[in-house]
Amino acid sequence: MAMSSGDIRKLIESSFPDARVELSSLRDDGEHYMVYVESGLFEGKSRVEQHRMVYEALEGKMGGDLHALIVQTAVKSSEDGS
Repeated sequence: MAMSSGDIRKLIESSFPDARVELSSLRDDGEHYMVYVESGLFEGKSRVEQHRMVYEALEGKMGGDLHALIVQTAVKSSEDGS
């Protein structure tokens, strides 16, 4: 079963309320996406830990409803005014 981009966005934004999220479909099939997440919650975390946090936000949908997700993360700068 495919996942909508809206559902993916809601899951990520609920786990990272301060995040800037950019999501794009790679194949328009509801199963292949790329996401960029910028959040202050990544502060002090390694890139692997940041990506793990994003996958955890998807509540087990990865590998089932969501087949492939390319993840890019960044720490939100406090200078962003957020």
